[in-house]
Amino acid sequence: MPSKLVIIPTYNELENIQKIIEKVFSLKESFDLLIVDDGSPDGTAEIVKSLIPKHPDRLFIEERKGKQGLGTAYIHGFKWGLEKGYDYLFEMDADFSHNPEDLVRLYYACEKEGNDVAIGSRYATGVNVVNWPMGRVLMSYYASVYVRFVTGMPFHDSTAGFKCYRAEVLKTIQLDQVRFKGYAFQIEMKFRAWKYGFKVKEVPIIFTDRQEGTSKMSSSIFKEAFFGVIYLRLSALFKKYPKRA
Repeated sequence: MPSKLVIIPTYNELENIQKIIEKVFSLKESFDLLIVDDGSPDGTAEIVKSLIPKHPDRLFIEERKGKQGLGTAYIHGFKWGLEKGYDYLFEMDADFSHNPEDLVRLYYACEKEGNDVAIGSRYATGVNVVNWPMGRVLMSYYASVYVRFVTGMPFHDSTAGFKCYRAEVLKTIQLDQVRFKGYAFQIEMKFRAWKYGFKVKEVPIIFTDRQEGTSKMSSSIFKEAFFGVIYLRLSALFKKYPKRA
């Protein structure tokens, strides 16, 4: 059976972390979990470490000092997972905005349908977002429209952060060269996978805004994404992405 690692970056997720861990481990498919904690002062890491004896060989934690950015947390997790030999690696939030049940659907989209990347898409079949104010929905939706226009990527939800990757994808796209750390990280990862010719599928999901804890979104993250998209498009003019055979 292919091995599967879910990577969850955390910073102050005291209210959610135990519940999300237990939910993932209750799924019909077997997923391992790696928590990458950026020095949460609220005790998130301590909760994770207290649960490791209950889930030996399935629950792991990597602790980093200070907030170093979402992108660097995922890259840290990807490298850890690749070193351990995992076949599939997943990105997921800790706050239940991504339904853990959908991990199985993303996995099947790759393992059973032959895709290399599966994106949990909020906009593949309209707008499937719950509990967001209308202004944020519109900003997110039109951000993806903007990304499609500038980059040429065909994806409806280019900023989505709920994904499944075959290990081959992460080995190919040169993680050390990924430039962005925030919102634009999600765009850049899709852009690199698409430019290398990997097969990418959007899997419709319902995104529900967090019920507990505090959002980490900020204006600087959106600014990085706005200018980052232009950078990706221009840099692609001077970089060759060898297509897979």
